[in-house]
Amino acid sequence: MKNSQVFWLAIAVLAVFLISGSCFIVDQRERVVLFQFGEIQGTDYSPGLHFKLPVVQSVLRLDNRVLTLDNQTENFLTVEKKNVEVDYFVKWRIADTTTYYRATGGQDIVAMDRLSGIINRGLRDQFGSRTVQQVVSGERDEILQSLQKGASERVRDLGIELVDVRVKRVDLPKEVSDSVYERMRAERTRTASDLRARGAEEAEKIKAEADREAQITIANAYRDAEKLRGEGDAKASEIYAAAYGQDQEFYNFYRSLEVYREAFGKKQDVMVLQPDSELFKYFRKGSAP
Repeated sequence: MKNSQVFWLAIAVLAVFLISGSCFIVDQRERVVLFQFGEIQGTDYSPGLHFKLPVVQSVLRLDNRVLTLDNQTENFLTVEKKNVEVDYFVKWRIADTTTYYRATGGQDIVAMDRLSGIINRGLRDQFGSRTVQQVVSGERDEILQSLQKGASERVRDLGIELVDVRVKRVDLPKEVSDSVYERMRAERTRTASDLRARGAEEAEKIKAEADREAQITIANAYRDAEKLRGEGDAKASEIYAAAYGQDQEFYNFYRSLEVYREAFGKKQDVMVLQPDSELFKYFRKGSAP
């Protein structure tokens, strides 16, 4: 390769380097800080193509989106000096690029660490002035509103804007929650036992009432049946008397046949009587009258 070709190749490489080093592109999802010898020369450039001095000036890119601080569970004391475990998260974004860089060096991890300290102090103050019942159920929205209002003032020194603060969970410590659950379980067991006892008592009352009604119904039915049976027997006796009264001798003969049937109902039946016994009256005559 000739010297002239090497020269022009070096010129081309240098030109490409100068051109690429003299411009930068800003994405809509980011913030850009322009430095010259370590000093801030410009911030918050609009999305698009921008120019800078190669080598002399440099660019730092920061995330302009809403970021999330998902903090680990923290323990806070209530006004009753009882521990509660709080799990929360914070939504935040960069509001002032210059202030943010000077406060954190442009490092998100530093910003989140300082933001976590501010939120923890705010929560400690809020929980320390309320009871367990208030922080668990009654005043959570009020706590978060007060916290966000107070913390927003403090994070301005970090160049940060608080978008939202939310508590995901508020729990009692395990030993306390176990004790509470045991009391709740005992109370529910006692209530269930009381309800069962009342139910058994009502069941016995209903059963006793049903038995009494059944006995009354059976007694009334037996009474009515006996009454009807007595009336039937009386009517039958009346009919028999009227029928047999027309021929007394035939009635006596019929009654004797009934006695014979009952007395000699089985082959092994034996009866020992005098031949002139009244029972054989109609046998001696040989035929019915």
